[in-house]
Amino acid sequence: MPTHIPKPTTIEAAGNKPKLIREYIGRVNSGTEALSVARMESPSGWVEPGQRPEFNEYTVVLKGALHVESEDGSVIVVRAGEAIITHGGEWVRYSTPGAEGAEYVAVCLPAFSPGTVHRDAG
Repeated sequence: MPTHIPKPTTIEAAGNKPKLIREYIGRVNSGTEALSVARMESPSGWVEPGQRPEFNEYTVVLKGALHVESEDGSVIVVRAGEAIITHGGEWVRYSTPGAEGAEYVAVCLPAFSPGTVHRDAG
């Protein structure tokens, strides 16, 4: 039988400013460990600590622009209507320095977990 998800769970985000994470499918909201699906709303000027997650993350930007920095210092700007894949084991840092911030959907495979994201200290 299909599983209906009537509403997401709001999850606290890391970073220098409040960011809204609404998990629809994942460890918290549906008990799903195989993958997670969340809608993010990041304000202008938001930046989170770098991380080296154990999961792949597939992101589609719906509004604004998401900046994705890699370990070599390069930054990919992912704009509305575009997507990016970050791979498990690679260091990345997400930010939304643009005036309108960003709204995006992130799918993590396997599901996001605080224990497998491996954020930088500080």
